[in-house]
Amino acid sequence: MVRKGLFGSGFQFPGFTCDFPLGGAGEGEGEGEEQDDGSHYSRYSFTNEILPPLGARSHRFVLLHQFVISPIDRRYRYWETFLIFLVLYTAWVSPFEFGFIDKPRRLLSVIDNIVNSFFALDIILTFFVAYLDKTTYLLVDEPKQIAENYMLSFRFWLDILSTIPSELIEKIYPELRQTYGLFNMLRLWRLRRVGRRFSKMEKDRKYNYFWVRCLKLICVTLFAVHCAGCFYYHIAAHYRNPKDTWIGQSMDDFLKLDLWTRYVMSVYWAITTLTTVGYGDLHPVNEWEMIFDIFFMLFNLGLTSYLIGNMTNLVVHASTRTRTYRDSIQAASCFAQRHQLPLRLQEQMLAHIYLKFRADSQGLQQQEILDSLPKAIRSSISHYLFYSLVDQVYLFHGVSNDLLFQLVSETKAEFYAPNEDVMLQNEAPSDFYIVVSGAMAATLHAADKTALSAAADKPDDVS
Repeated sequence: MVRKGLFGSGFQFPGFTCDFPLGGAGEGEGEGEEQDDGSHYSRYSFTNEILPPLGARSHRFVLLHQFVISPIDRRYRYWETFLIFLVLYTAWVSPFEFGFIDKPRRLLSVIDNIVNSFFALDIILTFFVAYLDKTTYLLVDEPKQIAENYMLSFRFWLDILSTIPSELIEKIYPELRQTYGLFNMLRLWRLRRVGRRFSKMEKDRKYNYFWVRCLKLICVTLFAVHCAGCFYYHIAAHYRNPKDTWIGQSMDDFLKLDLWTRYVMSVYWAITTLTTVGYGDLHPVNEWEMIFDIFFMLFNLGLTSYLIGNMTNLVVHASTRTRTYRDSIQAASCFAQRHQLPLRLQEQMLAHIYLKFRADSQGLQQQEILDSLPKAIRSSISHYLFYSLVDQVYLFHGVSNDLLFQLVSETKAEFYAPNEDVMLQNEAPSDFYIVVSGAMAATLHAADKTALSAAADKPDDVS
């Protein structure tokens, strides 16, 4: 195997030959040359979501058809990010127009049409974007197959319907003028893009998982409150007797109030209902409002359970390591008391558990993670961490690099607390220790039992 980057030129073992390019893999890329593959993620990133099947080449090495765009292309990802901001605008304006706007307004109509034009452009662009086949998990870049896959899916027709201007629908169906904004609710179909983006961010190591989940929960709550307030006001504004409504009971001739006041009152009602506070100042009056309240409160049961469950999971996950440490301390103490171990052994047990907790929490020793990695990566990590230390030991002076590399590959870091026994004289030796920091002391007991003990003022690092 050829290992590049270890000693500059690398090692080569007979019988195994594997060539790894030094640069990122791209289309038409030469060996050892770094070329932008079109992705702003690292070439080792697990957020690209495209994995080759067994026996197939990586999709990064496949030369796509002319005019076909890779779904992991950097420029296409920028385009998707730009559309996310337009989706956030759509998520706010579509329920708002349905609830509070009775007829088209020039500014909103212009902005809506501009936003729709970008999504119409995205429909055209989708015909040139390669997709991942869900059956074979191969990247399909044949233009005809891309077009058929998109047009035969319900996604294509919902994309088309959500980009049709409201003014055109009113000309075709004049009776819909009384419910302006109803057709615009189809644009909420675009929210699936936000869901996919949050799913990617949760797996992306560049973002903190806790804050991404909190941001997602906040967005879900705000969207639910916004939609409920807009829908509830729509019922009151279009009821046959405006005075017999939840807002008409509090304010006479509320239709003449400014738009901001009506929106704030609607959101206020939605929040008090969602949080089950219910002051009673705003309550349903007619049967349509009562029916909507029933379904909204049933929806709140699921939403509240979702929010509480997610927040509980985040808080518990943050304290899992500490809880495990406390359980280990409790179990060790019970074991020592049950078997009446000497005080010195009890202190060694508890000190070792505490030191292991500190090493794990500070990222000094993550043996579980290392064991889950392939042998080649583990060997490279061990070489980077321990080769310079082993090479300085006088016992290995003059030893070949091949032997040192084999020894380093099996090296592990160990941490010992002060006054902790490391090795007893009469036990069968199975490990070889190299003291990296701290000091070791040989203690001779009356029964001619010798133990090596850590006698440093701070924990020792032994490799």
